[in-house]
Amino acid sequence: MDRQDSWHWWNAILVIMLLMGAIVVLSLPRLLQPDDPYFEVQLTLAVRGLLGLVLIFNVYTLYQQHLLKQLRNRLAGQIEEASEQKARAEAYYELAILDPLTGLYNRRFCQERLKAEIARANRHGIPLAVLLFDLNDFKQINDQIGHAAGDYALKEFALRLNKTIRGSDFAVRNGGDEFMVVLPECPAENVEAVLARLAPFEVEFEGNRFNVSSSVGWAQYQPPETVEELIARADAALYEHKTALSHSVRGRKYGAPRPTVKI
Repeated sequence: MDRQDSWHWWNAILVIMLLMGAIVVLSLPRLLQPDDPYFEVQLTLAVRGLLGLVLIFNVYTLYQQHLLKQLRNRLAGQIEEASEQKARAEAYYELAILDPLTGLYNRRFCQERLKAEIARANRHGIPLAVLLFDLNDFKQINDQIGHAAGDYALKEFALRLNKTIRGSDFAVRNGGDEFMVVLPECPAENVEAVLARLAPFEVEFEGNRFNVSSSVGWAQYQPPETVEELIARADAALYEHKTALSHSVRGRKYGAPRPTVKI
């Protein structure tokens, strides 16, 4: 665009210089022959010639403006098309890495990102924790209130999960009612502080009130574990927690105290 604009301006300057040269040429006979009897005739021809040149220059200028307008319109169209392509690319990227219901990252993205975080932990010797969550009684919510209520519970839990973690952490929906949180540079003593902020909560959906709580298991990365081994340990801790909660519920039914489970 700048190159084309500069080319047009140089052409305009060239035309102006040609006009100035024409004025000098047409005035030269009068300067060399001051007593020429045909001076009036020559002057009339000179004026008409200048008027013709001015007219040609104006037409040329309008033509240049027309070319510039076409160029700007074409450039604006290309910019708009590029913006649309960028928006489509971003939308496709989000579809590829995000869960459409909760807006959290999906499992495919988590696998790649977790590999990168493990490699970083190995290079720099920094801590890394993985948390797994499973909503309690989620099937009962779907069966008794409806799948729309279940979807609402998933979205509310994901929202609270995102508010709990730091900007450097990332939350993932593995599928169904299972979630994962990866905590880079998070020592073991700080994990409990994260879990403390995820207390059970009550939601209301279409006049129905119900509690949303979760079981959790977590594991601290231990070199040279793989992604699969780290997740397997966290999953084992999650299973242990769910089993302890199940026993606790049965125990309270018969008057036994609720046990304390350490993950």
